[in-house]
Amino acid sequence: MGNTFKTVFLLGALTGLLIVFGNYFGGTQGMMIAFLFALVLNVGAYWYSDKIVLAMYRARQVTEAEAPELVGLVRSLSQRARLPMPKVWIVPSPAPNAFATGRNPEHAAVAVTEGLLQTMNRDQLEGVLAHELGHITNRDTLISAVAATLAGVIMMLANMARWAAFLGGGRDDEDRGGGIVGLVVMSMLAPIAALLIQMAISRTREFLADATAAHLTKKPVALASALERLQMAAERIPLDANPATSHLFIVNPLSGRSLLRLFSTHPSVEERVKRLRAIQV
Repeated sequence: MGNTFKTVFLLGALTGLLIVFGNYFGGTQGMMIAFLFALVLNVGAYWYSDKIVLAMYRARQVTEAEAPELVGLVRSLSQRARLPMPKVWIVPSPAPNAFATGRNPEHAAVAVTEGLLQTMNRDQLEGVLAHELGHITNRDTLISAVAATLAGVIMMLANMARWAAFLGGGRDDEDRGGGIVGLVVMSMLAPIAALLIQMAISRTREFLADATAAHLTKKPVALASALERLQMAAERIPLDANPATSHLFIVNPLSGRSLLRLFSTHPSVEERVKRLRAIQV
């Protein structure tokens, strides 16, 4: 419940940021134009991102005859979670990792790397798969799309504001309250604030998916040990991942290149492990 409340609070904060800065940047008309444009882009991403990301990582769909343990575990967990059976894909990469995608539970997919199948024991693999099904159960694709839309609007308005300041246009200084200098400063701060909130939402959803998996499998320690193994493997065998899709994976494939924790799409593995080991099932 705590993670759900945090998500609602953060989405509310992102919406409030849009209203305040949107009105400051472009007024009601400018804010609506940016919102509609960002909405169209993100609706398209929401409907087609699964196909794009699976093709990006050259994933191939597998049947139960081809991967009996993997597909069998996904089927068993889906039944326990009362979810439709998602499609199962394997990514040809030695780097252990996994992700879930799809616009809703009826059109979901779970993908794991070859490295994950070679690295995890059965309980650890079950924990990883349960985590990905947790994202599907909690409709994290939808939440990510909403957050991306709101953040996208703020970033578009910021770009509009910078061009307006550069060209000497935009709203009157009295309406803006801070003149051209204020407009430029706000156009720099607003996107950073939006990105920080968007990343915080992503981290919160990871905690929630961990908790969902722990209660689904009744084996929180198995997922905790899987996360520890995945973190060590991510440093030794990096995944050639696109930064735009790094938030999808169970552990950040770019963790070795992360500069600031506030800008990370994932909470630290240490904190996730600590919370999992504290769960009583």
